[in-house]
Amino acid sequence: MRRASNVHPVTLRSLRAAAARLRRGELVAFPTETVYGLGANALDEKAVGRIFRAKGRPADNPIIIHVSDRTMLRKVAGRVPAAAKALMKAFWPGPLTLVLPKKPFVPSLVTGGLDTVAVRMPEGVARDLIRLAGVPVAAPSANLSGRPSPTTAAHVAHDFPGLFVLDGGPTAHGLESTVVAFDPPRILRHGAVTEEDLRVLLPSLTKAPVRRLTRPARGKPDVSPKGNGRRLMNRGPSRGTQKREPVGAAAVSPGTKYVHYAPSRPLILFRRKSSLLAHAEAHPDALVLCPAWLAPFFAAWRVVRLGDSIEEIARSLFAALRTRRKGTELLVLAVPRRGLGRAVMDRLERAATRIV
Repeated sequence: MRRASNVHPVTLRSLRAAAARLRRGELVAFPTETVYGLGANALDEKAVGRIFRAKGRPADNPIIIHVSDRTMLRKVAGRVPAAAKALMKAFWPGPLTLVLPKKPFVPSLVTGGLDTVAVRMPEGVARDLIRLAGVPVAAPSANLSGRPSPTTAAHVAHDFPGLFVLDGGPTAHGLESTVVAFDPPRILRHGAVTEEDLRVLLPSLTKAPVRRLTRPARGKPDVSPKGNGRRLMNRGPSRGTQKREPVGAAAVSPGTKYVHYAPSRPLILFRRKSSLLAHAEAHPDALVLCPAWLAPFFAAWRVVRLGDSIEEIARSLFAALRTRRKGTELLVLAVPRRGLGRAVMDRLERAATRIV
């Protein structure tokens, strides 16, 4: 597939160009080991505002700040609990986000008005970019709010045709980072680091209560170089108005308040294989997103393969939700809710039109 003109292979030259854009207050999309991020200088409130306008992101949804080292961490976060230090030593750089007290000069727009900030130290290209930019980078996933997260540069270019995009190839994990808060230690969002891995260091780890999710408005923004993230108009019909929780119910972590990951057509999540097979037989125009072991039950043209292992399923899930293959609806079978399966099920339940 031909690379779009706004998509640039990762080289020292393109990294320097992207870093310069971040310092100027512009938006840049870049690969992390989890998904592609839409980044801006985290200490520049106007630049962060461009992220919200470009994505159509609700202002009460916090954004993760990405740092390149501990020195940069100290610029945005205050006290670091002993439990957080233990997790940093084990999992940083990597797909783990920690919610810590914020420094006063971190814009409230980044934190959703909270006195805490979500921070992580990414690996690879993302860390190199942040180091070159010399500023902490606020970066949610580089997709329109509510849509599946991007795991390739082509996904980003589809959602944001005018945006500067660094192409680092498909992402390694395919799911966002795990988010952990403290006092007491608790998981706010399941992700690429599993609960089992965390419990080795934090046996007292708990889970945050499940929040009622709301669905943000959909729309296609203008992110041309002139607009640089300015939301001008919706392209196509809206699939729902933005509903808010009661005042005071601020999201405590990125990705925990609003419905996410919705594909462009209905997605039905089945708890049992028998229910999936019965529905698929009655709806021959549906596409089935399935692990390799389930594929022989269907004609090849009806199947979007997710892989054999739970790691492969996680890595390919968002790309499958974005498939352009013809089909009236998408059908998917639940996976066991253990290990990485917890994060996969979290995304499927948020994406599903209905659960059977």
